[in-house]
Amino acid sequence: MIYLLSDTWFVAWRELLKFFRARVRLVVSLIQPVVWLAFMGNMMRGLTSNPVTAKALGTENYLAFMTPGIILMTVLFGGVFGGVSIVWDRRIGYLEKLLAAPISRGAIPFGKMLAAMIQGAIQVVAIIIIASLLGVRFQTGPAGIALIVLIAMLFSTILSGLSLALSASIKTMETLMAIVNFVTLPLMFTSNALFPLAAMPPWLAAIAKVNPVSYAVGPIRALTLTGWNWEVILPGLGVILGLALLALLVAQYIFQRATTE
Repeated sequence: MIYLLSDTWFVAWRELLKFFRARVRLVVSLIQPVVWLAFMGNMMRGLTSNPVTAKALGTENYLAFMTPGIILMTVLFGGVFGGVSIVWDRRIGYLEKLLAAPISRGAIPFGKMLAAMIQGAIQVVAIIIIASLLGVRFQTGPAGIALIVLIAMLFSTILSGLSLALSASIKTMETLMAIVNFVTLPLMFTSNALFPLAAMPPWLAAIAKVNPVSYAVGPIRALTLTGWNWEVILPGLGVILGLALLALLVAQYIFQRATTE
């Protein structure tokens, strides 16, 4: 176990070095949430002037309602592209070197998922800082913010695990990107990340209720808007934690199987 943890960290550290050295990617990953918050958040602010809409949102500040959705959107897109590194490593021959190295094979997917979690945490902290500067007040304070970051990291594990499981079998970048785009947009827009369930048609609300994104948005939104509402936080946290553990096991199993054939 000690060797597995050590190997996992070194694989993750390599991915983090690549992330920080790619300055354009780093800057873009931080600017994109700013665009969503500053432009879409302010553009839709007039919605809360209607008392009925404000009641459905649970707040008079649409930007505060939207911030949890932006957090999950950023983590979602960052997590699903975690599998891209497997395809790229295979293309340049580095994956074969990793497989031949005296490290635990399971450390490869675990390390890449850990790197995706840390990258997601960095982006979430940046979003929280920006949202705070724009007037969003997190009702649960620093402890709640820490739990928000943890939930986002667990959610990143789910998406990066799915992406890594796909990339273990997919050989071309183009195919992986097509599948990733096909998965991410429906996940995002069939959830309650940007709009409340009350504003959705019944068929879409039914889908949103079982969407993993909604289970992650619910606790984060409660921590942001209403405080320590455990009736919302605990069920969502339990589902996300369970899915994260499942993603770890599935990604490791599929990667092991794909690389031993």
